[in-house]
Amino acid sequence: MTVAVPRCSDAARERSDPLVGSASPARRWLLIEHPGPWATAALDSVGVAPAQKALVSAVVPGVTRILLVRRPGRQARDEKRVWTVLDHDAGQLASGTWGHAPDVRESPDRPDAGLLAAADALAHATSDDRPTDPAPLHRLLVCAHGRHDVCCAVRGRPVAAALASRWPEQTWECSHTGGDRFAANVVVLPDGVYYGQLDAVDAVAVVEAHLAGHVDVDHLRGFSTEPAPAQAALAEAHRRWGPAGARAFRTTSVTNDDGHWQVELAGAAGLPRRVTATVVRSPRPAARLTCRAVNEAVPLAFDVTGLEAHDA
Repeated sequence: MTVAVPRCSDAARERSDPLVGSASPARRWLLIEHPGPWATAALDSVGVAPAQKALVSAVVPGVTRILLVRRPGRQARDEKRVWTVLDHDAGQLASGTWGHAPDVRESPDRPDAGLLAAADALAHATSDDRPTDPAPLHRLLVCAHGRHDVCCAVRGRPVAAALASRWPEQTWECSHTGGDRFAANVVVLPDGVYYGQLDAVDAVAVVEAHLAGHVDVDHLRGFSTEPAPAQAALAEAHRRWGPAGARAFRTTSVTNDDGHWQVELAGAAGLPRRVTATVVRSPRPAARLTCRAVNEAVPLAFDVTGLEAHDA
C-alpha cells in the first residue's frame, strides 16, 4: 500500500515552520528573461547555451543571485528577451536585451551580445554606482519553478497571475528563490524582501502594503541583505515598532557568542535610534523540507529572546 506524502508546503503549514530568517542571501540580482521550460538547475535550461552560462557565471560576484524570469501566462517565443541587473543600494544598474543564440559568437552583431553586456555590467559595477532610473519600479518576483519543486508551480502561478493583474509591468515568475516549503514565495526587488506562504488574495494585500511603506511581518521571511539572526531581529523590530518600510531599520553589527547573537539595529526618523536584539537558534524536528527530498533534514528557528530600544 502506497502512503501519500503531503506536499512540502502543506506539511510546513501544518508544522507551523517559522518563516523568519529563511531569506536567501543576495545584495545584487541578475534577472534573465527566459520563457521556459526551465531545467531543475535554471541555467541548464534549453536556450541558455553552455558558453553563455559559463560567461555569466564567471563574472557574477558571490553576493549576486541569478534568476530566470518570465511573464505569467503564454508568451511569444520569438520576442527579444530582457536582462536586468538590480542592486539593493543602487537600484537598477543596467538592462538590455539578448537573443536565443546557440553559442557565444565572435561577430560584433552576435545575438547574445546582451548577455555579454550583462556580464560586463556585473563585472564592473561597484557600490558607488547610482540608479540608471531615478525612480525605478520595484520588481515583484514569484517563484514558479515547478521543475525544482511542484509546490512552487501549484502555489506560485496563481499568485503571479493575481499580482500581474494588479502590476502587469512589475510582475515576473522566476526560477528557484529558496524555501520551497514556504510557497508561494514573493521577492520584492531591489529591497530584497522575501515573503512566504502567500495565496492570491494575501499576495496582493501584502505587496500593496509593502509598496506603501509597510512591511507585512506575518508573511515576512526576511531580508536578503542580512544573515539569518539579523533577519529575525529586523522582523521583531518591525513587529514592535511598525508598520514601517523596508529601509526603516538597518543592521549595524552582528556578534555571535556560542549560538547566541547580539544584533544592533539603527532606526530611521521617528523610530528608536538604536535597538539591541538577542537572537537564539534552535532546531525543529527533522522533516522532509522539499517535495523532491529523499531524506529528512532539521529546520532551524531563529527566536528573538530580547529586544531593547535606546535613545542614543
